[in-house]
Amino acid sequence: MIEEKHTMRLPHNAHLAIADGNRFVLMRNAGSPDEPRLVQEAAPDLEGTNFSAGVRKQDEAGQRTGSTDLNELAYAAAVAEWLNKAVLENRIEKLGIAADPKTLGEMRRHYHKSLEAVLVGEEAKTLTGESTERIEKTLLSS
Repeated sequence: MIEEKHTMRLPHNAHLAIADGNRFVLMRNAGSPDEPRLVQEAAPDLEGTNFSAGVRKQDEAGQRTGSTDLNELAYAAAVAEWLNKAVLENRIEKLGIAADPKTLGEMRRHYHKSLEAVLVGEEAKTLTGESTERIEKTLLSS
């Protein structure tokens, strides 16, 4: 398991993946670790198809009550798989990840060793939908 890093110092040109159970945005730091300037790179259109751990057949009552949203967990797995592929194809050399705690936990289960090697930090915070300026401030205050 990856040790949670409490400070996210995003190097110049490092990527930042911002995700929750429904959205994923990839940004790049065009600034420095002390003065981040995030630029949106991509917002891949992903479909959650990895219903792992044998939970595909969860009863509908559990889904209706929201006790476990398998679609959100599958989406988190899809984000991790997309990031793994980007790292393996050398499109991402350094990576920070910001996601709500549930999404981050599911993503961690799918990290490839190569992704773990380029990971510079994680934030267990919901930042999807936040302004770029607010995300930059969060990076500085973490």
